[in-house]
Amino acid sequence: MQILKVSGMSCGHCVRAITRAVQAGDPAAEVQVDLAAGEVRVTSRLSLEQLLAAVREEGYAAEAA
Repeated sequence: MQILKVSGMSCGHCVRAITRAVQAGDPAAEVQVDLAAGEVRVTSRLSLEQLLAAVREEGYAAEAA
């Protein structure tokens, strides 16, 4: 499991956008978003760099936690 610190998330739309972005690269990925903590937990075959790129492409600032 990878844990990402993501800023700029505030609502259900953000959760869906990030989930879709990750699952576009790995349809079997499990994505858990904690809006209050600003964390996204991902179980995926994608590398950390690929996950960060997917989230950043959606317009969110992301880094490894």
